[in-house]
This record gives sequence, C-alpha cells and structure tokens, in this order.
Amino acid sequence: MAAAEYEAAIMKSPPKTFHVKSFGCQMNVYDGDRMAETLAEQGMTATDDASAADLVVLNTCHIRERATEKVYSDIGRIRKHALRDHGADPMIAVAGCVAQAEGAEIVRRAKVDVVVGPQAYHNLPALVARAARGEAALDTDMPVDLKFGHLPARRRVPPSAFLTVQEGCDKFCTYCVVPYTRGAEVSRGWTQIVDEAKALVEAGAKEITLLGQNVNAWGDDGKGLHDLIAALADLPALHRIRYTTSHPNDMTQGLIEAHRDIPKLMPFLHLPVQAGSDRILSRMNRSHTRASYLRLIERVRAVRPDIAVSGDFIVGFPGESEADFAETLSLLDTVRHAQAFSFKYSPRPGTPAATMADQVAPEVMDERLQRLQAALGRDQAAFNAASVGTRCTVLMERKGKLPGQLIGKSPWLQSVHVVDDEHHGAEIGDLVEVEIAAAWPNSVTGVMVKQDGGADETVQRAKLDVAA
Repeated sequence: MAAAEYEAAIMKSPPKTFHVKSFGCQMNVYDGDRMAETLAEQGMTATDDASAADLVVLNTCHIRERATEKVYSDIGRIRKHALRDHGADPMIAVAGCVAQAEGAEIVRRAKVDVVVGPQAYHNLPALVARAARGEAALDTDMPVDLKFGHLPARRRVPPSAFLTVQEGCDKFCTYCVVPYTRGAEVSRGWTQIVDEAKALVEAGAKEITLLGQNVNAWGDDGKGLHDLIAALADLPALHRIRYTTSHPNDMTQGLIEAHRDIPKLMPFLHLPVQAGSDRILSRMNRSHTRASYLRLIERVRAVRPDIAVSGDFIVGFPGESEADFAETLSLLDTVRHAQAFSFKYSPRPGTPAATMADQVAPEVMDERLQRLQAALGRDQAAFNAASVGTRCTVLMERKGKLPGQLIGKSPWLQSVHVVDDEHHGAEIGDLVEVEIAAAWPNSVTGVMVKQDGGADETVQRAKLDVAA
C-alpha cells in the first residue's frame, strides 16, 4: 500500500450501509457485484439510495476522459446530496481503473477515504475498516495471486449473469490504458471457473456471459475457450452461454466451430474492429487488417449464418483522413453489424497515441461520429426489421414500464418487449417462446406464441426445462 501518499484521514464510524455504482464495461458490472457481495459478507446492507449510504463505492472506468471526469463530479454530487438530505458525509471509496491509474491523486483532488484498484478489491472490507480508524486506505497492487479465490460464494444472481474468466491485455493498442490499469493477460483456472458457473446456476442464473478484456485469449493447461464453453454447456440448468469481448487475432477455429456445434452458445459475436483503414489499424497497433477481419467474419457466418455481429469503432484517431474514414464506412457496408459501440478518440495519458502528431480536430470528430452512427443505426434497424416474423426463445430479465410488460433478450441479444395480454403467467427468469411482431431502432416487440396444447404451455414448458 502507498500509505505515505495519503493526507491525514478523519476517523468515521464503521459503515453499516453501502451503495456500489459501476461505470463502463461488463467486467466492471461483474466487479461491482462482487464488491457488493464482499461487503454484504461483512454484515453491511446494500441500499439503492447513494445519498443515504454510509459507504459509497464508485467502481470506475478509465477508457475515456469523459468517464474519468464524471467520477469527480459524482463525488461532489454525492456529498452534496448526502449533506442536504441526511446531514452526513458518507465514506467514499473509488475503485476500478481510475483508482489504478491515478491512485493518490484522487485522494489529493477529491479527498476520498478509500482507493482500491481492480486487482485488489477483495481487500475492500479491510481498507474500509482502516479508513474508519483514520488510517491510510489505498491499495493499487497487482498481485500475481488472483483476487477471485478470496471472494465470497455466489448466492443470488439475476437470470443473466456475468462471469469473468480472463483479465488484462498484452496487445498494447496505442490508444488503450487497459494494459496499464488491468495488467497483463491472465486466465483464471478451469476448475475455479466451472465451480463459479455451477454456483451461479444454483443461485438463479439461466444465462452466463463469460467476460475478459480479451476473453478468447483464455486458456488453461492446453484448453481453449471453446473447450470451456463445451464444459459449461453440460450443466443441465444452464440454458444460454455468451462471451465478450473478443480480439480478432484470438478467434480460433475451435471457437468458430463452437457456434455451429454447441446449441447453448448464442448466435452473437462482439468482435471489435475499431477502423476500416489499414493505415489507421497499423497506427493503432491492432495487429489485424481490414482483409483479415472480413475473412474472419466470413468464416464465422459460414458455420452460423444467422449470427449477429457486433463491433467497436473509434473515429478521429490521430492522423485519420477523410479517405481513412471512408474506408471505415465502406467496411460497415460490407459487414452490416447488428449492434455496435462507437466513440470519438479520447487521448489517455501515458498511451503512445496521446503524443502522436496530427491530432484530429474535435469538430471533425463530431461530424464523423454522426455519420458513423447514422450508418450503424441503419444496419441495426435493418437487422431488427429482418427478425419480424421470427419465432425464438426469450429470457425474461426485468419488468417493463407498461402494465404486464416484461423485457428480455433474444438469442441475438436484442432487447425484446413482451406484454402478457393473454395472461400466460410469465415471470422474470422464464424462458418464453415469442414471435417478433414489430421492430424499432433499439429493440423489438414480441408476442407470446400460443401452442397447440394451450395458451400457457409456452411458459410452463420453459419453467419445467429450467428446473431440470
């Protein structure tokens, strides 16, 4: 611990209630859930009201500057609301990648109580106890011993749950801070993953998404991600498997064929490309080309023609010309992504791209992002429209805003809104057969399918399958 970096802390009462807020990727959502479970294991009670909590944990993302600055504004807002509404100054812990990158600078700038990096959050209860005693509480170590073995057992989870299997990155893309905040690529062990998957299923999960910065780089004792997926598919009560985020260079033939051979592996692939220009891909150090990416998409679609392809895109990378950007747009025309995430380039301190010449003007980035998102929106809307009339199984995950409405995910990760007008009795956690009846830019509407055996057979059969 870098205790010497701390200013003198003020003693506070040990917290009894806590609130965890996670920013950024699915791995942060997983980490936030695990932090909450760790604090609950110590007898603390979770609350949805940050201003009423004795301890607020901000689980941060450092990928873009805007996300980093939001952390500091949130700290001020939380303190203001807590003092106004409850007359108390909560203990604040900053966790995650901003904590790892900025460390004691957060303490100096925001006067927070605890700072803990993404590889050390299993130590959060001890750090909170130190802060309550007025002692320094900063831990940004990256120990070789992975944190997962120190975390409590999974007890209650939503129908769709995350499971981290790999962390860190060795690719060193020139724009990315992940190798510096999450460390080198490390894979969790086979047995540990399978045991946690079993615990997730016992705790209520019907679907598991395997997570990693480069999840398809996972490996253990000669086994690859496709072997792990096959093993998890043997769990009777686990109905769906997904994985994210993949790197094009780590898509093995075995993993591609798993999309054909393993019915529980959903027909969805998130495969970031970032740009369509080889010149920009080289400057990004992406280690793949436009042509190799397109060949990979062809190979995947050859074994699973209905697969939904998702991607990530960065516009305005240093040196990007209008011709380079045009190549990105033409790549979209070829691939027709079902979903995508797109961002303006954000220089991160310490990365090679931050000091490159030919930084693109903000107004140019704004204009290109609008054009890119229009093309992506076009393709997503077309994919959703093409699914109208399709019958599929939807995992119901939460209630909607309308009476009787439930929202779930299709096999292609579309958000499906279903209203149970016929009183089938569907509940959260059910697997329900629906027909896609209407499409919207970001979601689709589904109608429950009436089976020959009666209106309730669709839901009841799914419940029996889940219990098997």
